[in-house]
Amino acid sequence: MALWGTPETLRLQLISTDRFQVALDYLERALAADSVEHARIMQIPAGEERRVELSHGVFAMEQTYDSKPLDRGRLEAHQRHVDLQAIVGGHELIRVTGLADLTVTENAFEDRDVCFFEDTAGASSWLMRTGEVAVFFPTDVHMPSLADDESSRVYKTVVKVPLD
Repeated sequence: MALWGTPETLRLQLISTDRFQVALDYLERALAADSVEHARIMQIPAGEERRVELSHGVFAMEQTYDSKPLDRGRLEAHQRHVDLQAIVGGHELIRVTGLADLTVTENAFEDRDVCFFEDTAGASSWLMRTGEVAVFFPTDVHMPSLADDESSRVYKTVVKVPLD
C-alpha cells in the first residue's frame, strides 16, 4: 500500500534497511532549503532530469517540469524498484490505485521497469505539496505530475530503491 508523509514519518513506517536509510537520508537533505541537494534540484531547467547515484544500488532522478492535465497523464507501476517521490518545490496531483482490473497499454517491465495502464475512475488523487513524500510499492499504480487547477512548475526528486 502506498505511503504518504514526510521523511520523519516515513522512517517510522518503512522497514529499516540500508537502502531505505540511504533514500530517506538523501530525501531529508533534498528537502532542506540550505542543502547542496536542494540547491542543485532548484537549479534544474524545466523539462530536464538528472540521475544521481547514491549507494547500495539506490539512485535519484532529480527533475523540474510543469505539471500536466489529466488527459496527458499515464498510470504506471514498477516491479524492480520502490519509488519515493518528493516534492522539493511546487505542488502536483498524483493519482493512485491498485493493480486489480486495470488494462495494460504498454508493458516495458523488462527494458525500463515500467508498465503503463489505462486510467480508471477508481483511482484516488493526492495533492502533493513541497516537503511531502509518496512511497509507491510494486502493487501501487500511480500517475504523477498532474496539475490541480492549472499547470505549475514542479521541482521533484524520485528515489529508486531496488527490491533485489
